[in-house]
Amino acid sequence: MILFPAIDLKDGKCVRLKLGDMATAIVYNDDPAAQAHAFEEQGFEWLHVVDLNGAFEGQSVNGAAVEAILKATKNPVQLGGGIRTLAHIESWLEKGLARVILGTVAVRDPELVKQACEAFPGRIAVGIDAKGGKVAVEGWAEASSLGVIELAKKFEGAGVAAIIFTDIDRDGVLAGINWKSTITLADAVSIPVIASGGLASIADIVRMTMPDATKLEGAISGRALYDGRIDPHEALTLLARAGSKGQ
Repeated sequence: MILFPAIDLKDGKCVRLKLGDMATAIVYNDDPAAQAHAFEEQGFEWLHVVDLNGAFEGQSVNGAAVEAILKATKNPVQLGGGIRTLAHIESWLEKGLARVILGTVAVRDPELVKQACEAFPGRIAVGIDAKGGKVAVEGWAEASSLGVIELAKKFEGAGVAAIIFTDIDRDGVLAGINWKSTITLADAVSIPVIASGGLASIADIVRMTMPDATKLEGAISGRALYDGRIDPHEALTLLARAGSKGQ
C-alpha cells in the first residue's frame, strides 16, 4: 500500500486547490524540487505530480518545474496534466518519469491510451476525476456523460498500470476520501486503483489498512500533509505494519 505525496504545480510553484478551482490556489512552496526532496527525506517512496496549468491548457506548462523535481528525487514520479499525445508521453518518459497519467485523453481518445499502454508497458496510468458520479475533463472544467466504472471498464485488459480516482467534491477540503465509491470501482475492475481527493487525517490512513481497502494500490495525500494533519512517520509506519501482516 503506497501513500503518494502530491505536488500540484501552478505557475511553477507548489500549490493546493479547493475543489479544483484555480482561484483558490494556496502556495505551499515556491520550490517544488525542494518539496520533492523533502518528501523523499520523510520516507515516501513515490511522488504524484500534477501540472495544473497544463490540465487546463491541454499542454505542458510547468515542464521546467517537473524536470527540476526529477533531478531532485530518486523516487519514481507519476505526472498528469495536459499530456495528450503519444509523442508527449514518450518525451516525458524519456526524461525519467516512471508513469504518465492520462485523464482528458482517456475520455476523448481511449484508443490512444491503449496504444500508449502497448508502447510503454507498465508506465501508463489513467486519471478518472468525477463530480456527481460523472467523469470531468479539461482540468475538471467540463463534465462528460460518462460514468466512472463505464470509463474504467474501457481499459480492462489494455495494460493500464493504475487508475487514479478523484472525487472532485472532496478534493482539497479535507472531507475524507470517498471510500465507498473508490472501493466500488476497485471491485468492478482488475486494474489497480489509487484513491485521491479529500484525504484528511490519520483516520483515512487507518481506513486504508481495512480488509476491503487492501486491494487498492494506495492513496494520494496533499493538503493534509502540507498542513501537518498527518505525520509522515506515523502514516508510513501504519501502512508498513499493515503490509507486513498481510504477507
